[in-house]
Amino acid sequence: MRISIEVDLDYAIMGPPADVLLQIEAAAMPDQRIVSEALTVWSDTPVVAVRGEEGIGQRCWIRAESWLKAEYRAIVEIDRQPVDLARLPATPARALDGALVAYLLPSRYCQSDRLEGFVRREFGGMGGGALAVALSDWVADALEYRANTSSGETTAIDTFASRSGVCRDYAHLLVALARAGEIPARCVAAYAPGVDPPDFHAVAELWLDGAWRMIDATRMAPAETIARVCVGRDATDIAFMTVFGIAQFVNQRVQVTAA
Repeated sequence: MRISIEVDLDYAIMGPPADVLLQIEAAAMPDQRIVSEALTVWSDTPVVAVRGEEGIGQRCWIRAESWLKAEYRAIVEIDRQPVDLARLPATPARALDGALVAYLLPSRYCQSDRLEGFVRREFGGMGGGALAVALSDWVADALEYRANTSSGETTAIDTFASRSGVCRDYAHLLVALARAGEIPARCVAAYAPGVDPPDFHAVAELWLDGAWRMIDATRMAPAETIARVCVGRDATDIAFMTVFGIAQFVNQRVQVTAA
């Protein structure tokens, strides 16, 4: 399917000029093709593009003075077939490629080491795709999607305790639980139609049977409708905008529709 993406960002820069790392462009990948796109940034200095984590997508360095204004428009064609995750076998940790090890370990927002006891107690004897599905279902059923109940400092453990959050919190908790169950897991910044409220979206990808498998624990979007922007260990790596200074929100609009 094809999705249409429209993003408008408008932020005031408080104080001295600031460097801004922007990640809002859909990534060109084998299972998602960029049909058309245009990124427009209002800046007096050149925009510098750099590769994203794992070589997926790209980031842009922007020098913002007084204000930051950017627009992104794209059409993305997604060719990703549904997969019966429950049938996928487990891969022993010792058999994983070295590049995957980082996605087994705790990170700033995904403290998987503190959830190992819970996973062993509640999901003991399960592994691979069956465990992935069980964990995703548990997160979807246990959490209540509620805006303004978390912040940029909220971790997977905070969400586990509060039982509420937004897509970022769902992704963090699923990733942490999967790592606790010895499944490599990473966070994905994405675009998807049907997200309510309309905004940048966050999902998880779990390494199962030799490939990354996308899971949206909010159940808002099937994997075959989601376009990746970038991937990483947690929100530290996939934030749509990182400001090395102080920025104040003025206006932001994200609209994703089936094209």
